[in-house]
Amino acid sequence: MSEKKAYPLRINAEILAAAQRWADDELRSLNAQIEYVLRDALRKAGRLPSPRTSTEDDPE
Repeated sequence: MSEKKAYPLRINAEILAAAQRWADDELRSLNAQIEYVLRDALRKAGRLPSPRTSTEDDPE
């Protein structure tokens, strides 16, 4: 697992509340939800590689 770093975040209260509701719906902590959303956005923007799928692990 990669190293985790603390980062103070200033965020609009309305956005924070909406993110908390979303995290609750997904059974994640708010921190995990923020990381999930950032990772997804970075992948979609081509800034991170796509996650490996099980078919990529099987050489045929």
